[in-house]
Amino acid sequence: MLEKLEQIEAHYEELTTQLSAPDLMSDQTAYVKAAKQHRSLGDIVKKYRTWKSLKEELEGATELAAAADDDEMKEMARVEVETLQAQMAQTEMELKLLLIPSDPNDEKNVILEIRAGTGGDEATLFAAEMLRMYARYAEKQRWRFEILEASESGIGGLKEAIALIEGDKVYSKLKHESGVHRVQRVPQTEASGRIHTSAITVAVLPEAEEVDVKIDPKDLRIDTFCSSGPGGQSVNTTYSAVRLTHLPTGLVVSMQDEKSQIKNREKGMRVLRARLQELEEQKQHDALASERRSMVGSGDRSEKIRTYNFKDNRVSDHRIGLTIHQLDQVMEGNLDPFIDSLVAHYQAEKLKSESVAA
Repeated sequence: MLEKLEQIEAHYEELTTQLSAPDLMSDQTAYVKAAKQHRSLGDIVKKYRTWKSLKEELEGATELAAAADDDEMKEMARVEVETLQAQMAQTEMELKLLLIPSDPNDEKNVILEIRAGTGGDEATLFAAEMLRMYARYAEKQRWRFEILEASESGIGGLKEAIALIEGDKVYSKLKHESGVHRVQRVPQTEASGRIHTSAITVAVLPEAEEVDVKIDPKDLRIDTFCSSGPGGQSVNTTYSAVRLTHLPTGLVVSMQDEKSQIKNREKGMRVLRARLQELEEQKQHDALASERRSMVGSGDRSEKIRTYNFKDNRVSDHRIGLTIHQLDQVMEGNLDPFIDSLVAHYQAEKLKSESVAA
């Protein structure tokens, strides 16, 4: 591991020098690529330098403990040695996590899809609340949140919504949100006060760039139609709405949020590329099904990943056994306790599988 870290530090220094070179700065594509690589190595190098500093301090404290004649000084040195050993062990663990190959999609923006499931009107109301929750979380992260498409229900809920979230490492934070989210509460329309259980599905797709997914124009059928709002009321009389059909896979994306047909087509293509990439990745995941089954919470949409109980102000994530009695705060976008715990859990699982493979 130390040899690998030395190589990473040397490469980081090379990139630092290159980034200030005029010839690289004149080539924007090469500069952006180098800057991204430099940034990705920064955390590892910083942690490695911390480890080296601790190692030097530990060597000095060990020598002092061995050479000290004074009992009080010897005891102080012994305590410092134990403290530094614990800090080094923690730093080594953090370095191992940083050295695990990262998900290539972690840096990408996200296409977020929310759909009402079982529960009728109550499910559509919860879908609308969940969309707001993710919008608030994005705001706290200083990400850009844009609703691409929304299909409303008659009582102000959402049958389906698609949003684009842009920012720093969006997918790395939100990728574990995919799955079935269940709500338990007394619906507004329930006169007897009985608690109902409803569910929605959340899909978090990394946004695919054109270079990631190439779509042959011959494989695409594009239909245009008049946009319509809730209840079928005509929004405008121009054929601005767009329906994209990918013929080889049968995937269909409709977009009518914008008044411009061109803009609707651009948004539709972004969603279609993300879905096609997910389809391709799913094929690869299926080929590794046995490995995925060994990991807790595969993100399969058929499993209930989280339950929101309004009566008890409780949110439970079933994959990691985490329960928080702050549902009101979670619905305001305070998702960090779940996001951070899930990221840590999956990192630990990955570290465990890497150790077994080694």
